[in-house]
Amino acid sequence: MPYDFMMMQRNAGHESRLVTVFGNTLDFPEDISLGIRLPAGKTAKKWRDSKIEGLKYCEPENFAEKIYFKFRDFRNKGLIESVIDKYGLTDFDIYHFDGGMDLYRDLSFAKEMRNAGKKIVCCYYGSDLRVRGMFRELDEMSSLNLTVEFDHTSLHKNIHYLFFPFNVFSHEYRYTENEKLRIIHSPTNRLYKGTDKILKIIEGLKSKHDFELILAEHMHRDELLKLKRTCDLAIDQVGGESGGSGYGKNSIENLAMGIPTITEFYDEYLEFLPENPFITCNIDSLKDKLTELLCNRSTLKNYSEKGRAWAEKYHSFESVNRRVEQLYSENGI
Repeated sequence: MPYDFMMMQRNAGHESRLVTVFGNTLDFPEDISLGIRLPAGKTAKKWRDSKIEGLKYCEPENFAEKIYFKFRDFRNKGLIESVIDKYGLTDFDIYHFDGGMDLYRDLSFAKEMRNAGKKIVCCYYGSDLRVRGMFRELDEMSSLNLTVEFDHTSLHKNIHYLFFPFNVFSHEYRYTENEKLRIIHSPTNRLYKGTDKILKIIEGLKSKHDFELILAEHMHRDELLKLKRTCDLAIDQVGGESGGSGYGKNSIENLAMGIPTITEFYDEYLEFLPENPFITCNIDSLKDKLTELLCNRSTLKNYSEKGRAWAEKYHSFESVNRRVEQLYSENGI
């Protein structure tokens, strides 16, 4: 998603670069990557899990943590400074700190940019505010706070919701209607997406209805997109745990291609969402909703057309960039 923000800004004629600290493991495109390895193993996981408390501010809790982060900044300083010099990263006007995080744990790069009169924006994408919280000093430096997660609006006193940018027009719209309905479910995390519960309901329907379920896991993104284009219906997340509700990039890919998508929303989110294009249900109503669609497939075409139009209106690069630049203006950026 940060990569899409960069591409959106470039599409609008701005010079924009994306710097990632840790190398990604999912073959997503990158711009400038430091390639630092995120600590792995049981000890690292246990330590990260211990932080899942919805902290308001993210600060070292003891002397050992302070020493660890100081050492990490010292160890990475040479690499970080060489990348800053190589790409002229002090020459920009606006700095987005994704997840509200700096290149350094001590926020030294953000402080340097602030002291140079540059504008600072914090943008939150996922579980960062729910799990880790904010970095107090960076939050105080920020001229504008953005989020693509609806529930973040209740976690931060001064944050603006954005529909995340997506290159809708790079996906060909084609409403496919196979003789045997093809349903796809492509979870990145089974627990968050409610996969096991969904599969149980699917198995119960197979004795009465003729359809095919495609369970797509651990696939390269390009291959997954090809597979999606052969499907008539998608199930995103229903009955998941810890992952909230709603939709993400997976669902917008579906809508852009004309694939109606089932997902779950909590009531407040659903009321907020304008012109809802999704097929909404919870785990208790999923069986009835699927039965209704399997018995009346003609309704899928309406969802397909509505979904593509909605994705263009709210998630296209042009639409989101207009909102971002409006917020820049309103906040003196």
